[in-house]
Amino acid sequence: MADMSIAADILEFAKAHPEIKTPYFLMDESRLLKNMEKMKYIRENGGTKTVLALKCFSTWSLFPLMREYMDGTTSSSLFEAKLGAEKFQKETHAYAVGWKEEEIMEVRQFATKIIFNSANQLERFYDIARGIPLGLRINPGMSYSHFDLADPTRKFSRLGEKDITRVEKAIDAKMISGLMIHNNCENSDFDAFAKLIDDMGEKFGHLLEKLEWVTLGGGIFFTKEGYPLEKFAAKLADFSKKHGVTIYLEPGESSITRAGFLITSVMDIIHNEMDVAILDAAANVHMPDLVTYGENARMELPILPADAEGPGYIYQLAGRTCLAGDVFGTFKFPDKLAVGSLVPIHDAAGYTIVQKSWFNGVPMPSIVVKRLDGKAEVVRTFNYEEYLSSFS
Repeated sequence: MADMSIAADILEFAKAHPEIKTPYFLMDESRLLKNMEKMKYIRENGGTKTVLALKCFSTWSLFPLMREYMDGTTSSSLFEAKLGAEKFQKETHAYAVGWKEEEIMEVRQFATKIIFNSANQLERFYDIARGIPLGLRINPGMSYSHFDLADPTRKFSRLGEKDITRVEKAIDAKMISGLMIHNNCENSDFDAFAKLIDDMGEKFGHLLEKLEWVTLGGGIFFTKEGYPLEKFAAKLADFSKKHGVTIYLEPGESSITRAGFLITSVMDIIHNEMDVAILDAAANVHMPDLVTYGENARMELPILPADAEGPGYIYQLAGRTCLAGDVFGTFKFPDKLAVGSLVPIHDAAGYTIVQKSWFNGVPMPSIVVKRLDGKAEVVRTFNYEEYLSSFS
């Protein structure tokens, strides 16, 4: 659990700004900076480059700070690639599970690397894309993931080329200069990562030694408190030296962990065997991964898990949509909640703002940044006209 002052600081910030109406996503630059300093450490001690995974976080109001510590962005579509090129303005890695010809013709005008998901796509679009560094994603047949839904090497996975003979052919023909091997998902276990990268070295080292770079994707939780950063950097440096390649990491949540919050207010409290506090946000609309993966929202002290020992008041936190499963989780609060009570939900930046929707016509949360000097800046609000214009 985090120190009580961490949660209290965010709650006090919200109380000090009643003019900012809930719900809103709050990004804290001072917390973001802590992650960025770890990015800097990995770059300097691991000889590793980091590119922000825009599929996780695309709030470009934070890019001026992040670009000081990271090397660029990586994308999963043409639009993400354009966003990275225009707003981050450093390296732009353009990857997609599937490219259309017109997309390749456009993305090659600004991408610094294009990565294909299959040998089919590489061969089909090589004549259009050639002239800039090209890469190919491979399916290594080994991975780390808590969920089959997110496992990039699950059975029948479409993510990456499985036929290594076609990969070898592309390398020998000098069609590509690098590989993508993305096979981690929420991996906070250094020993598991170390074994995985060793196994990949044994299996694919003969390919890497003919190339210039490799991206290991994201899903490696190296900014987690207590993660052995020195060992991690040393492992990356050894791998890079052994195989003669520049390593890229694609941190998404690791870039913004503990730096983002969803600030909500209680709209109503009903009782149905237990007290249920209905918030002015929605899990399935504003933090959809909670519903998709059946997880509870992350909270910090003094809010506790519902089964924690000690006194307190237990509430299920529920959203305002008509979906029965629109639930943030059940927690123990030190004080009773009431209509209007502020409830900050922690670690609410990754895979949230990028996935929010207009389901039920629920208003989208504003986006607020707490700058390094402590000042609040409302960088985005949403209104009915934008809801209207999103439909035909």
